[in-house]
Amino acid sequence: LVSQMAFAERGQLERYLGAVQQVVDRHDILRTAFVWEGLSSPAQVVWRRAPLEVTEVELDACDGSGAEELRRRFDPRRHRIGLGRAPLLRFGIAREPGSGRWLLLELQHHLIGDHTTLEVMHAEVRAVLGGQAHELAAPQPFRNLVAQARLGVDAKAHEEFFRSMLADIDEPTMPFGLGEVRGDGSGVGEARRMLPQALNDRLREQARRLGVSLASLCHLAWGQVVARSSGREQVVFGTVLFGRMHAGAGADRALGLFINTLPVRLDLDGTGVAASVRTTHARLSELLAHEHASLALAQRCSGVAAPAPLFSALLNYRHNTPAAMAGSGTDDGLSGVEWLGGEERTNYPLTLSVDDYGEALGLTAQVVEPVSADRVCGYMQHVLEQLAEALERAPDRPVRELDILPAAERTYLLEDLNRTAAAYPSQRCVHELF
Repeated sequence: LVSQMAFAERGQLERYLGAVQQVVDRHDILRTAFVWEGLSSPAQVVWRRAPLEVTEVELDACDGSGAEELRRRFDPRRHRIGLGRAPLLRFGIAREPGSGRWLLLELQHHLIGDHTTLEVMHAEVRAVLGGQAHELAAPQPFRNLVAQARLGVDAKAHEEFFRSMLADIDEPTMPFGLGEVRGDGSGVGEARRMLPQALNDRLREQARRLGVSLASLCHLAWGQVVARSSGREQVVFGTVLFGRMHAGAGADRALGLFINTLPVRLDLDGTGVAASVRTTHARLSELLAHEHASLALAQRCSGVAAPAPLFSALLNYRHNTPAAMAGSGTDDGLSGVEWLGGEERTNYPLTLSVDDYGEALGLTAQVVEPVSADRVCGYMQHVLEQLAEALERAPDRPVRELDILPAAERTYLLEDLNRTAAAYPSQRCVHELF
């Protein structure tokens, strides 16, 4: 996870890093390293003291693109974070050429945090800078989750569940033929769009009427996009689970990696749309009981032989606060600090994130070239429109009939590309033309 900020002067940057160090000192997961050499199984080790690693560099750029140069220097595709040294955070700092500002780039390894972790970290850093460190609640230790994941559902129960879902799947599900699931995030295009308010309202109304989550509707719609783009009716894709629902008191404020990616299998066949929505909802509910199972275990329960991947597409349904949507230029409460943006990438070639803002829905697609991320968003929006329409008017319509092609793309493929009319001497015979 990459994020970049700019500070009006060096003293302010130092105060910020000092505040981050205080937050690291508070939380066990931020002082955690991973060791495995010579051990029967890998272990997480919490350090008592974990000083930040800050690298200062000098930038050459004189054209105002200092932030871009700093990003290139610490590009995670080349700059790796060693797992054996805590904290799994790295900072690059530099004076911006031609100005007194200081630039900071932060790399955070996904092993120690997720979206909620970032939000809580930023909030605590602001509290420390605002002189309110003494008001912060006692930190929630990450070891609570480790204990829960290891002592909760046993591996045998996980295995039975995933075998019942995946045993008859013997081919990978690879939309658009994209099968490289060990990518480094390079060559990935990103597109974002907000769904029309009317569509958002219709989908929420149908979810309420059927007594299911809006996430279930979105999973079914994404399943149809995956089915059509992979030429399969039985599809498997990864779904990102929040991991904090059953993690005990205070889990909403705990730092650490709670999310998990697990396979979900959907059959986009002759079943009616309403029945398919209910089945999808039931399957996701069952999956929650196994939310801390290992993805490797789940994949072994399918009929797909290693090293072939079981799936190459992800769906990340995430609940965002409206504030996160505004994307304000300054980092709240820190005057003289400018937020320059961030980047999140995964190793998968196709990821669709659905951002649920409570009263609005947004889509973010990340896909390797040459597949267009904007077209993927278009397919998802079109299926959701079709799904809302079918649930309102024809709930027994087979789910496989939901179309993914927006009208403009259908016209382009069937008509524009087939415009073969050309002027030729029509009074002559074919052999004469040759």
